[in-house]
Amino acid sequence: MSIPPASLRMAEVSGAEALWLLEGSSLGRLVYAQRDLTIVRPARHTGAYGRLVVRTPVPASAVPITATYHVDEVRAVAGTGWSVTVAGPVDLITDPDEAAHYRRTLAGWSHGPHDTLLRLYPKTMSGFRLVHAEA
Repeated sequence: MSIPPASLRMAEVSGAEALWLLEGSSLGRLVYAQRDLTIVRPARHTGAYGRLVVRTPVPASAVPITATYHVDEVRAVAGTGWSVTVAGPVDLITDPDEAAHYRRTLAGWSHGPHDTLLRLYPKTMSGFRLVHAEA
């Protein structure tokens, strides 16, 4: 006998809960536009003074003025999880001491010209939690 899959839906979470979920994770994806294409790159992040510091394998010359950062943790088998998206302006971290600190703190994928540290200033944040639908 098979059991029918549970009905699931996404419920919006408050900004405070979305921030809490974001702070509890460290792996996400940086999404930005380049030459009319949408580029998605893996990234690591940490919070610092109300901003999001992101380390990603993107050439510094390709860093956009604004970007979107997406983090999610979905466990399909258990039917649980969440998703948070943050968008806002970004700038490069150019101070060598600050960059050295974040390179030690955040694990990276590559080293060299495609290893970029940037600061995202959150302007919009949205979050959703996967919940079981009421019967």
